[in-house]
Amino acid sequence: MPEFYPSIGEAVGAAMQHNIRLAHGGEASGSGTPLQVRYLPHPSAGPYSVAGMIARLTETATPHEVAGIIEEVNGALVGALPQLTELVAAAAGWTRARLTFEDPHRNPTFDTWTRLAAATRLLRDVQEELEVAEDMVAACPAELSDPKYRDEVPVLRARELLSDALGDDAVADTKPPAVQNPEADRQRAARAFSPHAAIQRTAPSAGATSEPPASAPPRSPRTR
Repeated sequence: MPEFYPSIGEAVGAAMQHNIRLAHGGEASGSGTPLQVRYLPHPSAGPYSVAGMIARLTETATPHEVAGIIEEVNGALVGALPQLTELVAAAAGWTRARLTFEDPHRNPTFDTWTRLAAATRLLRDVQEELEVAEDMVAACPAELSDPKYRDEVPVLRARELLSDALGDDAVADTKPPAVQNPEADRQRAARAFSPHAAIQRTAPSAGATSEPPASAPPRSPRTR
């Protein structure tokens, strides 16, 4: 699909627009960027990525495993959360370099810096909370509780992973081919979905018997 997209919906919409351009015999004006495919890795391909850690953090994980995952997320050097905090702080620093206070009634740059600074402080608070939670996870029981108690606490996950939404088979093959030939791919797809290909797929193999079923009447020879 063209380019890179943050959501499945946008990617599907872009693919539809691309098909419309091809149907009209070319790309739309102003679209000079080459088409490229984004291969989203399966969570199992990167167990220490955020998606991989979410996939590992199942209900049946042991307290030790959960504590280890939280430690990986919150690690001071390579943890995803500290890196995200530094990223937001860097964005606040970028805004800070553009501050002006010439208009006392309107300063959108300062308002932007205020929000980014607040987000940075909140992320640092989250790091502190996770440090405490990591030590408390060890006291949690390893056995699952009765499901009736879970209704008392809301579910916090609001978004599904790509593998959760499409299934493991849909994203398992994530390695791009070494050499891509769009024309050859198009020809292979055309042959695969042609009526002749459907007939060949339903034809008996060489090793199969050519005798008709017992219930079928014998065929009479064709006369010329």
